[in-house]
Amino acid sequence: MSDASLSIGPARFLRMVFIGLAVTVGLILAVGAAQGRGPAAVLGAFLHLKGHMHAPHFGLLAAAPIQIQIHVAAVGAALAVGIALMLGLKGNTVHRTLGWVWVTAMATAAISSLFIHRANPGSFSFLHLFAGWTLIALPMGVFAARKHNVRLHSRTMTGMFVGGLLIAGAFAFMPGRLMWQVLFG
Repeated sequence: MSDASLSIGPARFLRMVFIGLAVTVGLILAVGAAQGRGPAAVLGAFLHLKGHMHAPHFGLLAAAPIQIQIHVAAVGAALAVGIALMLGLKGNTVHRTLGWVWVTAMATAAISSLFIHRANPGSFSFLHLFAGWTLIALPMGVFAARKHNVRLHSRTMTGMFVGGLLIAGAFAFMPGRLMWQVLFG
């Protein structure tokens, strides 16, 4: 196997991002349907939003509870390192080192999310399912790598990147949420 084949390349990465966005739109429509709103009403609400993109208002993050600050920092690190891992060569020392950084960031993001209850005060929301899934799948992905099961390792970690970062992360930017306020509010 050549070193070039060990990188997923930009085309596959963009395909993964597109799939993540498509699933996110589907989930947003499903949440709207659960609230008794049709697809046209949900999409119309997004089209008529009053927010506009501006320089990030980091003061809102600084004023947020510590568990949210830890969560945002961990997610940011996991996203940046995850992109580098996806686009870089696999199996070398850099990949393994960054992989441990990514695993630590993902575990921190998942654990810190369990202490965030703004979407459903006093209880867990469906977004916490991503945290549970991440805490189960992370050791599975590491174990697969340790056993040199590259296919299972790749699928597990890619699934967490798309589901745990892209799809769950997209819900953080829904209107009314803190990250929406930071960028658009």
